[in-house]
Amino acid sequence: MIMFKELHLHERVGAMEDNLSIVFKALGHPIRRRILDILKQSAKTTSELIEYFPEVTRYAIMKHLTILEEGKLVVVRREGKYRRNFLNAVPLQEMHNRWVGQYMQSTANSLLNLRSIIEKTGGESDMKTTNQEQSSAFRIEQEIEINAPRDQVFKALTEQIGDWWEFRIAPKGVSSHFTFDPIPGGQFIERWGDKEGAVWGNVYYVNAPEEIRLQGHLGMRGAVNSSYTYKLIDKDEGTLLQLSHTASGIIQEDWESSHTEGWKYLLGTLLKNYVEKNKSL
Repeated sequence: MIMFKELHLHERVGAMEDNLSIVFKALGHPIRRRILDILKQSAKTTSELIEYFPEVTRYAIMKHLTILEEGKLVVVRREGKYRRNFLNAVPLQEMHNRWVGQYMQSTANSLLNLRSIIEKTGGESDMKTTNQEQSSAFRIEQEIEINAPRDQVFKALTEQIGDWWEFRIAPKGVSSHFTFDPIPGGQFIERWGDKEGAVWGNVYYVNAPEEIRLQGHLGMRGAVNSSYTYKLIDKDEGTLLQLSHTASGIIQEDWESSHTEGWKYLLGTLLKNYVEKNKSL
């Protein structure tokens, strides 16, 4: 049994190193790094990306995008006849954890903007429009591979979310707990005190364990419509988790980047580690 566990661990480590090798390859060309810089600002169709490189052929750009897809640094969503390309920052988080995080204290993750926003505002932002706020929208698409069955990942995303979801809206120094009822009309709620709390999301669609959709502000306040979807796809012996988060309305300038970083940390580090650790146990 011990030998089997050691062999299984060795295979997992080998697979992780192979994935990182693909990511390093994807980052090895300046055009591909430039594409990622462009997508960090906003998603682009393939035709829009080609316009950034007038000296490069369409075929070459398509080839670069294919390599970025293979490294899971770019997620493609088809919209009619167009391919819209989104930055997927999760592999970069995994690379950081593997090559940087082990040589540093865990305070690296405290640099994530989402935590500071929630801690400073208690999940509330000033409704007064400033020069950093504008009527706009953002869309975040991320993918993460988790070495566990789909039903186990779905359960961790819902019923067990309080075990790993780190961000809090509760006032500093106040203990809180989460509940998540994964049924239509159910809620993802943080509670503290006798009657205090906050709704992180309202469930409006469930097809367990394949998909669940919620509407919720996720720390944003004011004239904002926000919704997020988890899709779970069987892949080999594990699960491919796809996140789609859209928001529109009076959006502060840093909300897209802070939520991109926050999701990357929540799903790519906390959820993945929680599920895979519990699977091994």
